[in-house]
Amino acid sequence: MNFALYRELLAVRPISRLLLVGMVARIPHSAAGVLLTLHIVLSLDQGYAAAGAAAAVMTIGIAVGAPWRGRRVDTVGLRTALIPSVISEAVIWSVVPHVSYQWLLPLVFVGGLLTLPIFSVVRQSLGVLADGDQRRTAFALDAITTEVVFMIGPAAGAIVATSGFTVLGLTIVGVSTSLAGLFLMWFNPPTRSPAQDEECSADERHAAEAAVVSAAPAHLQEAAAELVPAGATHRGPGLRSKVAHNFAWFTATVAAVFAVAAGAGMVLSGTDVGIVAALETGGRQAEIGIVFLFWCAASVVGGLVYGAMHRPVSPILLLLGMAALTIPMGFAHDTWSLAFTAILPGLLCAPVLSSASEKVADLVAEERRGEAMGWYGSALTGGVALGAPLAGVFIDVTGPSGGFVSVGAAGVVLCFAGLILQQRRRGKSPAQ
Repeated sequence: MNFALYRELLAVRPISRLLLVGMVARIPHSAAGVLLTLHIVLSLDQGYAAAGAAAAVMTIGIAVGAPWRGRRVDTVGLRTALIPSVISEAVIWSVVPHVSYQWLLPLVFVGGLLTLPIFSVVRQSLGVLADGDQRRTAFALDAITTEVVFMIGPAAGAIVATSGFTVLGLTIVGVSTSLAGLFLMWFNPPTRSPAQDEECSADERHAAEAAVVSAAPAHLQEAAAELVPAGATHRGPGLRSKVAHNFAWFTATVAAVFAVAAGAGMVLSGTDVGIVAALETGGRQAEIGIVFLFWCAASVVGGLVYGAMHRPVSPILLLLGMAALTIPMGFAHDTWSLAFTAILPGLLCAPVLSSASEKVADLVAEERRGEAMGWYGSALTGGVALGAPLAGVFIDVTGPSGGFVSVGAAGVVLCFAGLILQQRRRGKSPAQ
């Protein structure tokens, strides 16, 4: 292991600045979930089921929007692609706290659809700015800063909400995220290498000239421009060939990485719910922060170690370990035993996310990487949306331990399915 890689990486000013901007920009939305939940429960007098439904609607919006937002970055550039997010973040989150629950649902869906794509942009830019061992270290640092964000954001959101300032808190989330988007536009980190920009510039100009269907939605215009290049007059096999080319990046190996992202999101969100349920059931709500501190700190340590390694580790194997080690958390009997059992799965949290991001960057060419990172984000978000209700159902039926056992077992099953898929693909195509 070479921990000097961190010093060398942070000495590269564009990388250190990108990581800092990414961390600051993520803090508001990391607090938004807690603020929105408590606003619905405390200010709108709705139950936790209604709050969970709103969170699910927002999550669906994020999952639907992420690939499109990533593709916009690929086709029109970062600055232009971020304009809708900068506007919507400020407007929607300033309006959400002042409407009824019925109006809140469509607003948070649109807010999720147009959310600032900070996660995918940071990963995509790191894939350009760093390579080799530096890339692994960069993605590990990104995962670590994300853990720091989730140490700060939810706690800050809970303090603001329980003090009775959910309206102010949600407004601050929107305004501060919008400002972060403006700063990102000014910083304008690269999303593809200069050589790739030169190769693609002519094709992009031709595609722009062909995008004549002005009444269609933006993403359909892009599809038309890409599928019918300027000057093309033929139909049939040529068009089908172009379609196949556009989706050539989505291989079985990439699909397995997306499955890992979904599994990681499921295990993490289910563990989150399980921790809260375990301590709330025992009347120890005030000690929730202790368990989260151990869990997140372990992830930071794991991320630092993984980032200093010379060789990558399969994201499937890392998720398998994290999921299996989550199950014993269901047998903890008090705050401290829960905190200590959270350390082992926590150690693998940042490495799982780092390894999966690195794998996507390695497998997908730069001109499609923004879209791929968008789908990666959707898979992660979809797993998060699945894990919380899955854990909740088992908690209601069997008690707090059921949450940890259910998501841990589901993660293990998903990993074995991924391993079987990879083995079959290798048997059919030795080149892969």
